Parts: sequence; structure tokens; C-alpha cells
Amino acid sequence: MASGDCRKEDSLEENRTDSGIDSYRSMLKSEEPREPSGDFSGPRDKFSTGEERLDSAYGSSSITVESLTEIVGDCTLSSAKDQAQISELSEQEENLLTTITEDGDTILHLAIIHEEEFIAQKLIEIFPRDVLDIQNNLYQSPLHLATYLNLTKVVKGLLEKGASLELQDQDGNTALHVACQHGQTECVTEMTREVSSSKLAPVLEVQNWRGLACLHLAALNRQHHIMNLLMKKGADLNIQEGTSGKTALHLAVELHDMKSVTLLLSRGANVDVAMFNGCTALHLAVGRQDADIADLLCQSGADTMLRNMEDETALDLADGNDDILALFPFDDIQISGRSVVGVKF
Repeated sequence: MASGDCRKEDSLEENRTDSGIDSYRSMLKSEEPREPSGDFSGPRDKFSTGEERLDSAYGSSSITVESLTEIVGDCTLSSAKDQAQISELSEQEENLLTTITEDGDTILHLAIIHEEEFIAQKLIEIFPRDVLDIQNNLYQSPLHLATYLNLTKVVKGLLEKGASLELQDQDGNTALHVACQHGQTECVTEMTREVSSSKLAPVLEVQNWRGLACLHLAALNRQHHIMNLLMKKGADLNIQEGTSGKTALHLAVELHDMKSVTLLLSRGANVDVAMFNGCTALHLAVGRQDADIADLLCQSGADTMLRNMEDETALDLADGNDDILALFPFDDIQISGRSVVGVKF
């Protein structure tokens, strides 16, 4: 990759205990579901046709908020029944609760899409764990959708019932990826709160189809609190994204995000990790003429003599910037095109 790439490469991003559903019907919202904001192509595609989603076939019925409530209301939700075992439901109840729409959604997906949290919580009580992990045609699990809509109590309920954190949607994102991209801090907290390090580690290492792990997404979106949460939970600070080998530190430098750079370095990020083209964070900082971040990297021990695949040191990218050149007091002496450090005459 040419030196210009070092300079100009763009940066990649209380359970309810009342009598049951009937007492809640009068409180249900009648509005259509909102279209979530943000640039997340998977769920955006799913939500962009809100009217169609309301009319999606569920068995032979048209689904509205009211009919969704009736479907759940027809099922026995009393504590006398073991609600965790679907095998104990009547045949009619089982058919209602396990029918899949043409979009691949279960009734739980639909409850979440309509943001009917109480209904969703009741369905989580009824469904066994395996049903909670059913993915729709966009490979979104209920946990993906609850996270995207920031329904923290639903996220908590799903996780307490054992919903998987490792499932990936059509873009390769886990629910934790979604939370990191959109700054859903409470959802991240729930997903990492009581999960063992051995169980969470593979989730933190999963890369989506753009090669990004959760820490990369948090860095790309300047989610400093989430970055801190992930690092406390053992996220690999030096994990490289799959397309060009950037670490979170490279991404933070590209964004001129001093706060992220400081946070990563204070947590022990390796300042000299090289991208696939050989560029270190210092190459990127100098190439972008960011003297402040370059200075911080040098103070953190960055090796000023490392060369990229174009055989360039960071100094070679300074382009006469006096503030940056001042960081390399001995590197301006060259013999045969190579810098000489500490030459005595």
C-alpha cells in the first residue's frame, strides 16, 4: 500500500407479577413501531417497511398490536403451569407460539418489533431457551432486535433465560456488536455483567463481515464508556480488524480521537502494532499531521524507526511539519536515503 494510504486512508463504526395479559391490554400502545435511527443496514432493512411488517402473515391472521396481544392472551400464563416447558402447553397454544411468519419471525420477534415489552417478557417466560435463539430471515435473533431498540429489560430477560450472545445476523454482527455500534451502554452492561470471562472471550473476538470486532466498533463510534467496559472484561486491545489489520488504536488515530487513544494506551495497547501494509499508529498520526497524537504515541514508547511496506518511517510522512519534525530530533540525518540516529561527528 502506498504512503498516501497512511495519510489518507478513510476510517472504516422486575418481572411483572400481576394477573396476566388481560389487565395490560388497556395500556397497550396503538401506534405503529418507530423506525430506529442509525446506520445499521440489517435491522434498518427490517424496519424500513413498517406497514408491511404490521401486515405480515402470522398463520392466517394479519398482525396488529391488538391481535398480537390477543394471541398471547389466549395462552395460559398462570404460575400453576410450568411456563418454561413448551411441551406442557396445549396443542393450540403450541401452534400459536411456534408459528413462523414469512419473514422468519416468531411471535417473540414481533412483540419486540412492536416494542411491547410486557408481552415480550411473558413470551420469554413461556419459551424454552432454544426457541429464544430462533433467527429470522435476516438472521436476527430476538436479542439482536431488543438490543437494536434498546429494550434493556427485554435484553436482561433473554440473557437470564440463556439466550446466546454468539449468534450473528446477516452482517455478521452479534447483539454485542449492535450495542457497541449504537452506544447502547445499558445493553452492553447487561451482556457483560455476569458472564464468565471464558464465555465472553469468544464473543469479544467475533468479527463481523467487515472484519470488525466489538472494540473496533466502539472505537469507530467514539463510545468511550463502552470501550472501557469491554477492556475491563478482557477485550483484546490489539485485535486487528480483518480487512487492513487496524487495531482500535489505529482507528482512534484516524479519527483524531485523543480520548480513545489515551484510554487505549493507558490500558496497555501495543503502540507499535503494524497494519498489513506495515503502518503503525505513529505512521497514521504523522501522515494525518496530528502532532498532538504523534507526541503522545512517542511519549508512550512508539518506535520511530519502524518502516512500512513502502520502506518509510513515520518521519518520512511528516511533509515538513515543524511540530512533528520536532518529535524526531535525530532522525533528520540520512545516509543513502536511510535515517541515522545518534550520529556523532
